[in-house]
Amino acid sequence: MNRALLIPLLMGALVNVTASGVRGQGSSAPSATNAVSNARIIDGVAARIEDDIITESEVRELAAFQLLVDGRAKPRPELIRELADQWIAGGEARVANYPQPSEEDVKRVFEQLIAKFPSLEEFKKRATDVGLTEADVRRLLARQLYLSRFLDYRFRAAAQVDQKQIEAYYNNELVPQLESRGQPVPSLEDVQDAIQEVLVQRAINDRATAWLDETRARLKIDVMSGGEQP
Repeated sequence: MNRALLIPLLMGALVNVTASGVRGQGSSAPSATNAVSNARIIDGVAARIEDDIITESEVRELAAFQLLVDGRAKPRPELIRELADQWIAGGEARVANYPQPSEEDVKRVFEQLIAKFPSLEEFKKRATDVGLTEADVRRLLARQLYLSRFLDYRFRAAAQVDQKQIEAYYNNELVPQLESRGQPVPSLEDVQDAIQEVLVQRAINDRATAWLDETRARLKIDVMSGGEQP
């Protein structure tokens, strides 16, 4: 997966570091049912993963969330893969009894998202346009935060960064970026800690991606062509 596992919204380091793809707890939620004109509409199955399912509504919701946050949604196969990765990471987090983020933490991330928009009204309009309520957005952000933190917890200890890597990043990435934008270049000493965290996050991302790829390959995942009924 493309670890938006640590989504850019959750990182405020020197450069945008995408943490792919972690996402929420697995796809264990029951299929939604609604009565429309006396007809019983059952959510379709987008994929079967082991003895569980990923629903079409989950795929649509993730696409809507990506539209809101990133301005575009990934293709359907990538959305399903991300949801499968959420299922994997969410299952591991539950087994580890990893704690959910606090309401205050979710509120802070929600406010950071709103700050990306010109106004609160514009955020609400965009959310409505993609079919998400404020409660939906808060829930999806909480899920992102939960899985991002779990992956950080699982892989941080192995994500070692040495001084040579920090200096290489400073000289080969940060300085050229700032100079190309005509921005002042801080001393290495002033940004060393921030650079170290960026590199640690990259290492966590790489390790998490490799783990998810390996785990996904061992699972039985059947992707439906579209909307199979459970």
